Amino acid sequence: MIQRIQTIFLVLAAAGIFGVFALPFVTIPEAIPTSQVYADADYDVQDHVMMLILFVLSGLLTAGAIFLFNNRPLQTKVTLFGLIANILALVATVALFFNTSDEVANPDNLNDGFGIYLPVVALIFSFLAMRFIKKDEKLVRSADRLR
Repeated sequence: MIQRIQTIFLVLAAAGIFGVFALPFVTIPEAIPTSQVYADADYDVQDHVMMLILFVLSGLLTAGAIFLFNNRPLQTKVTLFGLIANILALVATVALFFNTSDEVANPDNLNDGFGIYLPVVALIFSFLAMRFIKKDEKLVRSADRLR
């Protein structure tokens, strides 16, 4: 059913992933940006195509898993793929940041934004959703054995 606890976790995970598009990962308050990546003094999802694709894929998979409540094994797989895409997006974000952070005039003066924490929150909620989907599937299978 769509009103199960895993649906709430999947909605919160999808909201966390799509929230990344509104919030920057890192802001550069007083530095003069020296590259195209930091031209707007923010490091966010729109700064690299690979991050954009991975976060969109992760968000769509997580949001799509909400509507697969009739097929729990498929819902588990889609949630797992969304979780993997989220991990890859987070790793790509950190790797690309450290790859381009030497282009900032004063890297000691960077402020972390709330956007860097949202993928981690989405990972936790996706993991909890997978756990409760498996728990629900186990309950349904045990009820089927009793009939």
